Amino acid sequence: TCACGQSFTIGSTVEHMNVEICSACHPFFTGKQKLMDSAGRVDRFRKRAEKSQTTTKRKLKEKAGSK
Repeated sequence: TCACGQSFTIGSTVEHMNVEICSACHPFFTGKQKLMDSAGRVDRFRKRAEKSQTTTKRKLKEKAGSK
């Protein structure tokens, strides 16, 4: 039996087996899965990359000006 109450017939020597999750209640199979906020992560990465590039350009200008 599953935690959601669904029973299964399995070919095992164990008489009674409890499982925590099954295809009837697993989010992947029910379609109720939550997607991670990958867009927010991508935006944060782009901001960090942009900041890094501007810092690098500024340092190059400072080096060129000091020669």
